[in-house]
Amino acid sequence: MAKSPRSVVTTGTKRRRAKVHKEDEPVENENLESEFDVSKKESNGATELGNEPVASKRPKRAAACSNFKEKSLDLSEKDSIITIKESRVEEKEIEAVNLTRTGPEDGQPCRKIIDFILHDGDGNLQPFEMSEVDDIFITALIMPLDDDLEKDRGKGIRCSGFGRIENWAISGYDEGAAVIWVSTETSDYKCVKPASSYRSYFEHFSEKARVCVEVYKKLARSVGGNPQVDLEELIAGVVRSINSNRSFNGTVTKDFVISSGEFIYKQLIGLDHTAGNDDEMLATLPVLVALKDECKSRAGFTHLPAMPSNGTLRIKDGQDKGLTEDEDAKLARLLQEEEEWKMMKQRGKRGTSQKNIYIKICETEIANDYPLPAYYKPYNQEMDEYIFDSDIGMYSDDVPVRILDNWALYNSDSRLISLELIPMKAGAENDIVVFGSGFMREDDGSCCSTAELAQLHSSSSKSGREDPGVPIYLSPIKEWVVEFGGSMICITIRTDVAWYKLRQPTKQYAPWCEPVLKTARLAVSIITLLKEQSRASKLSFAEVIKKVAEFDSRHPAFISSKAPTVERYVVVHGQIILQQFADFPDESVKRCAFITGLLAKMEESRHTKLAIKKKSQQMRGENLNPSAKMGPILRKKLMRATTTMLISKIWGEYYATYFPGDTKEEDQNEPKEIDDDQEENEDNDAEEEVNVQDEKATRTPPSTRSRKSSADTRKEIKWEGQTAGKTVSGEVLYKCVIVQDLSISVGATVTIEDDSGETIMCFVEYMYEKLDGKNMIHGIILQEGSQTVLGNAANDREVFLTNDCLEFEASDIKELVTVNIQSLPWGHKYRKENSEAKRIEKAKAEERKRKGLPVEYICKSLYWPEKGGFFSLPYDKIGNGTGICSSCERKPVGNEFKLLSESSFVFENITYNIHDFLYIRPEFFSQGEGHETYKAGRNVGLKPYAVCHLLSVHGPAGSRKANPESTKVKVRRFYRPDDISSTKAYSSDIREVYYSEDIISVPVVMIEGKCEVRLKDDLPNSDLPAVVEHVFCCEYLYDPANGALKQLPPNVRLVTLTRKVPASKKNKGKQICDIELGGSDKPKDGQSENCLATLDIFAGCGGLSEGLQRSGLSLTKWAIEYEEPAGDAFGENHPEAAVFVENCNVILKAIMDKCGDSDDCISTSEAAERAAKLSEDKIKNLPVPGEVEFINGGPPCQGFSGMNRFNQSPWSKVQCEMILAFLSFAEYFRPRFFLLENVRNFVSFNKGQTFRLTLASLLEMGYQVRFGILEAGAYGVAQSRKRAFIWAAAPGETLPEWPEPMHVFASPELKITLPDGKFYAAVKSTAAGAPFRSITVRDTIGDLPAVENGAGKPTIQYGSGPVSWFQKKIRSDMASLNDHISKEMNELNLIRCKHIPKRPGCDWHDLPDEKVKLSTGQMVDLIPWCLPNTAKRHNQWKGLYGRLDWEGNFPTSVTDPQPMGKVGMCFHPEQDRIITVRECARSQGFPDSYRFAGNIQNKHRQIGNAVPPPLAYALGRKLKQAIDAKR
Repeated sequence: MAKSPRSVVTTGTKRRRAKVHKEDEPVENENLESEFDVSKKESNGATELGNEPVASKRPKRAAACSNFKEKSLDLSEKDSIITIKESRVEEKEIEAVNLTRTGPEDGQPCRKIIDFILHDGDGNLQPFEMSEVDDIFITALIMPLDDDLEKDRGKGIRCSGFGRIENWAISGYDEGAAVIWVSTETSDYKCVKPASSYRSYFEHFSEKARVCVEVYKKLARSVGGNPQVDLEELIAGVVRSINSNRSFNGTVTKDFVISSGEFIYKQLIGLDHTAGNDDEMLATLPVLVALKDECKSRAGFTHLPAMPSNGTLRIKDGQDKGLTEDEDAKLARLLQEEEEWKMMKQRGKRGTSQKNIYIKICETEIANDYPLPAYYKPYNQEMDEYIFDSDIGMYSDDVPVRILDNWALYNSDSRLISLELIPMKAGAENDIVVFGSGFMREDDGSCCSTAELAQLHSSSSKSGREDPGVPIYLSPIKEWVVEFGGSMICITIRTDVAWYKLRQPTKQYAPWCEPVLKTARLAVSIITLLKEQSRASKLSFAEVIKKVAEFDSRHPAFISSKAPTVERYVVVHGQIILQQFADFPDESVKRCAFITGLLAKMEESRHTKLAIKKKSQQMRGENLNPSAKMGPILRKKLMRATTTMLISKIWGEYYATYFPGDTKEEDQNEPKEIDDDQEENEDNDAEEEVNVQDEKATRTPPSTRSRKSSADTRKEIKWEGQTAGKTVSGEVLYKCVIVQDLSISVGATVTIEDDSGETIMCFVEYMYEKLDGKNMIHGIILQEGSQTVLGNAANDREVFLTNDCLEFEASDIKELVTVNIQSLPWGHKYRKENSEAKRIEKAKAEERKRKGLPVEYICKSLYWPEKGGFFSLPYDKIGNGTGICSSCERKPVGNEFKLLSESSFVFENITYNIHDFLYIRPEFFSQGEGHETYKAGRNVGLKPYAVCHLLSVHGPAGSRKANPESTKVKVRRFYRPDDISSTKAYSSDIREVYYSEDIISVPVVMIEGKCEVRLKDDLPNSDLPAVVEHVFCCEYLYDPANGALKQLPPNVRLVTLTRKVPASKKNKGKQICDIELGGSDKPKDGQSENCLATLDIFAGCGGLSEGLQRSGLSLTKWAIEYEEPAGDAFGENHPEAAVFVENCNVILKAIMDKCGDSDDCISTSEAAERAAKLSEDKIKNLPVPGEVEFINGGPPCQGFSGMNRFNQSPWSKVQCEMILAFLSFAEYFRPRFFLLENVRNFVSFNKGQTFRLTLASLLEMGYQVRFGILEAGAYGVAQSRKRAFIWAAAPGETLPEWPEPMHVFASPELKITLPDGKFYAAVKSTAAGAPFRSITVRDTIGDLPAVENGAGKPTIQYGSGPVSWFQKKIRSDMASLNDHISKEMNELNLIRCKHIPKRPGCDWHDLPDEKVKLSTGQMVDLIPWCLPNTAKRHNQWKGLYGRLDWEGNFPTSVTDPQPMGKVGMCFHPEQDRIITVRECARSQGFPDSYRFAGNIQNKHRQIGNAVPPPLAYALGRKLKQAIDAKR
């Protein structure tokens, strides 16, 4: 190491003050300048010391060091003598420096200091960085720089009169070891060893310095780094590297690195002057900037009260005047960091159990119970566990719980090794490091046994294909536990990153897992044995061994019939048994004689005793997993996406800019494995607002900003040309104005400034001269793409027209901007032509940028956040200069109330007349009875609107102004069947109402829209149980006084009751549909030519196609589905479609090859090979551009689903890639319409980047786009299922409106948060009311015949007729019932099911606390042991082993219903079984005629992944309306 840190150094400099000389201070050194100072001046101008003389404010010795003198009184006499003998004391720093000189010195002296502290003038300890904002001094033992630390302490001089610290520095970047320096005016000091009282402060700063050096090593090419690494890989690599360094005694977390991001950035950018030829400039390195931004996004010190440890924050007199606001904030941050560091150190310490030793199992003694040595070989590209480190908090000792499947454990040599060699107590010092690998996935809440999945699964048959998870390799395993309950044994391991529940081991590792499970079963058996004894605590070790030896050979815990053999086994595997006894809640069992004897026997066997520290810090272990260095061995997987050039370019450029580490060429053809489960747990509605904003400062919406008037009133302004008419108020219009030397015409774009100085871009709509002579411009605001929902995915040259407009004086104009209103020819025929035009345009833009010319923008869409979309520009209405603003025309009309006459009024833009039928909010008639809070009882108690007949209107008396509150209407109430009883509601048509003599007065404010009442024969019809029209029927009169219901008297005549009123549009969503469909909506053969020719991609079993076709909108001619059973199901239900059971990437490649567009296709070699092997018939049936009018589908959503929350990993990006193929189909075919369906988390996945890129891709193609989230339960199915949708429509087409939710459903408003503080909800929540009641479980499945657990007959008879309206619709004309089959539960789960009471809301909490005897003779707990023991951490496991409520709803339909699964409420309300395939299908709205294919798991999977047909039907109806309206 050089004497001073000259080569690569980063610094921190304090605020400078003018020097004040004191008479007693030497000044002979004030002109000296060290090499250290020179290097700092040359390296970083920001840290230059300046040329003026600087004072060294030295505190008086008594004031500065009083605390330390007092401490010296506590030393023993011996200690005092030794200190005086070893270290000479000098007060003045210059003398101490001179006394430690070992030879001639050039420039500033360099020394090292030990036993140092940094303190303020009052002697209070202070952090290093505090020297930048306050006067900080040193007390230390000064030693020569080259002397040994301990051997030559006698040469040191203790000094307490150091000058003020002028700056600090970090060096050692090239050497890879951080060195910290502090400098006074006199000397530079290498900080070697702090005093014990200052250790915590120094450790904090030194760890930050160590991280700086490690980040530099990872990024600088000159030291072997890679500047193109992405942020996740950088952080994981830094953490792994530091923690794997055996000389490092601490622990660094992912969150610590992120929290230090701004500090790291500031240090490393100072190294740019030393960068080698191969090194990139660190200041602009994307990953370093991303680290800084991530740090800032997490920073919370500005919102927290910063308090030092003594509880006060003081700035001394004389200093506070020079303390700027920024320095004040820095002071607060430093103090906050120090407090949080202390907190982390405290929380990182864990207490241990009552024993202070741990008896380790000896490997040689257990070797006979294990197979011969074998070695682990990774068979997949495993990922570093650290990449998935949780963001739960830097200072929390909690770690998440996950599942590890297909796992194996091994040592550093990759030799398979037993779990038993790992301590089962946290804090135990162990000399063996054990690693692991496996497939990680999110914890599904189940307590399934380790390595016994098949036996204890809720179904007796093997489950269908599950999500394999993320292949990872683990850091060292720190501890492990065994949980047990009944016949269930669950092993859980912990690393520094997470707890992992172990499921099935690999086939190779299974023999190493078996002895652990066997021992765990033995421990459970011994506990059971002791519990059954009346004197369990007195049963000796020998007596227990004897009883175990008497076990039958078929007993699951049988070891041997020979007692010595049993004793040997129990003793050598004793660790597992001790842990299970320690966790058992019965104290008499915990402290029994057997355990005492076992401990004694283990000690006699000379097992190693490992010390357990009382306060053992939870360390981030060394991640030296050998898998990190092994090359991947690929197995059969699915391929990467096939894309068109345009889609690849859009996404590739984005990821190259923001995630450069993820776009390496060598990964382009790497196969990946994906899963397309479409399930998501949606019963938790705590957060329904989805944020897709970029992490940027919130901007003020342009329309609400205050505009700055021009201060320059001397600008020369004059009109040019003839007048162009007048405005409606008489002002003269013009087409052109001259402002100074700018000629501005109507249709041009100009910029003005708001009060904050921010530029606003305006499109000139028209210009006129006010009556007072002012020259005025009326402009529509143009918004940059980054200010829209697109965020950083937007084209930086594209701007969007908005509905916000401004009026400003011509003198306010700052400059003229070029904005080209773009309109390109549309269709697949123009793809290449348009692509070439855009390429040329982009090249010109880049050339202009290189020359420093102004940006030329393009505008081709209208951004309308209030409608959640981007729309085609109204080309014929903008820039005409007629005095009419297209933006003003689009603004919604005010919702003012107006009385038109004594018989009519306008309320919320709807006109009401006497004799109209209308809706009244349910709360007017009832203040709300409340509804149940148990799972799946969410809709119980919710009411639909009341249907009433308007009889008269009564305005307020006297001179009071009419308003909705004071104006009342007299109405006749019509009752519903559900107002009478739930039984009546169940058996009646959901659209039926009853006439009554109840006349009531209602405030207008309670009105919610209009409806119709018709004769029953005039009701619109549909094959699906979906209502889309506000039409009711009435045939009976109801008397609420006596509950009588009788035929409607002949004398009752209602004006609209006997005629069919034409539909009319209304606002508020309460409207009669524009289209009347008689009979079935499903297109008949003669009508198919009017339907859109449709391609369904990721088609599944066809739920989306089924609903769309039944709406009369589309005819699915082609479908692509990868899974054969689902493809078979689609083909059986849609025989008119050509179904391709193949990877969509292969199909797209084959289509593009067929059409001669291979040069525009990017695909893997595997996709090309498989496409070439397709049969001639398949290739002939493939669709080609021009044939497909509508593309719809739901790309695999596992990466987006809430069930898979590893959302920032490259693995999830692989899952996303199916969206690339989906978008590429749209880009290549250019259909008229496009519909994407996905789980609601699609919108927020990957911080909204995937969602934004999807929108950007469709816009780049030229589409209009609309987005939103809908709740399927509000559209006529009895389950909660929230789904995100994106509509796209070609230019010239009309984007459909969102379908109005027609059913009451307890779901909050599903908002998408947008920039500028806005949010968008596609539809409003129906929790407070809707036209129709919610569909219940009884409505859905109440007519189905009873079946037993494991029922397997594919076809049976109904046994009775349908009862409810839903059942009649869903059955249609079916004579027999298909797929009423149930998964078979094992014996224990069936017993539990039978013990769940048959009443609403019952689940595992209602199981009796008792044991039951299985057919094997084994006694097991009825309550699963893991549930009560982990309930607090998992929301009490609500719903597991739950029964459905007849009057409630189904939870979200999943692909594998089971009582301990993701959605555990799966028991029939009255029968002791899991709900059947047909019941699940009905909960999704599939008609009984719909067939599913494959085994029972395949069928559940098809249903769970499907879009509910009634929701698809509602979407299809709205698109059909849009198309027909255009015709």
